[in-house]
Amino acid sequence: MSDIEIKNLSFSYDKCEILKNINLNYDCSDFLCIFGPNGGGKSTLFKLILGLLKPQSGEIKVFGDKANQKSKKIAYVPQNIKIAQNFPISAQDVVLMGFLGRKIFGFYSQGEKKSAIKFLELVGMDKFAKHRICDLSGGQRQRVYIARALAANARILLLDEPTASIDTVGQIEIYTLLKELNKKIGIIMISHDVNLALNYASKAAYITNKTLFMHDISNIQKDEFLSHIKNSHHHFCDIELALKECSCGQDLSNKSGLKKHKILNFVGFRKNV
Repeated sequence: MSDIEIKNLSFSYDKCEILKNINLNYDCSDFLCIFGPNGGGKSTLFKLILGLLKPQSGEIKVFGDKANQKSKKIAYVPQNIKIAQNFPISAQDVVLMGFLGRKIFGFYSQGEKKSAIKFLELVGMDKFAKHRICDLSGGQRQRVYIARALAANARILLLDEPTASIDTVGQIEIYTLLKELNKKIGIIMISHDVNLALNYASKAAYITNKTLFMHDISNIQKDEFLSHIKNSHHHFCDIELALKECSCGQDLSNKSGLKKHKILNFVGFRKNV
């Protein structure tokens, strides 16, 4: 049995059919990227998995149970949260919100506050714990939102375009972080960055014309050019990524993959939090 099973799923808004006879099996060991045109049904599929919408036909099971919005096994990281410029909430405060679904009383304990710092440390943001969320860059905010999702102790993260409006360096850092996290939790993300995302994903799905097409790309050799330009050059951007060329002309045939993000004792973090 897969961790998420979708069988013959169809969904419509009023009389407008968005998804038709969708089938999908997902296991937490997979890093799944979902692609497709705007309005094609990607976000709708997320809402169905989260239990925020109910299908007209078919079924969705998450760890053997019907999709339910009260489920604590899946955490959602939105694309971009608009925050008022002077809103006085820190990165640590945002992460603490991840504990709300697990709390009986409304006050945070000292243990929870320390745990929030640990989750920020996991995503490389512990030094910004007291910084206002509105003062952080787009990539830094996404890391904080991921830390909040981890605090919810979910087994699968759903991320809606986490690299949108982030520069190329920040995008690679987010993908590298998610790849590391995928060693312990499931990662399903919506993305438009096909060339970049496929270097990290193990499976890819494309939604078009109401239908989902699944591709297993776990055995495809990943692009080592990303590692080279990130670790060896002060500047790189979408032009280098598209051309796969840089100024030094270094032979990349024996290069290893991207430098791993610093993940602190991730294997045991569930036990210690």
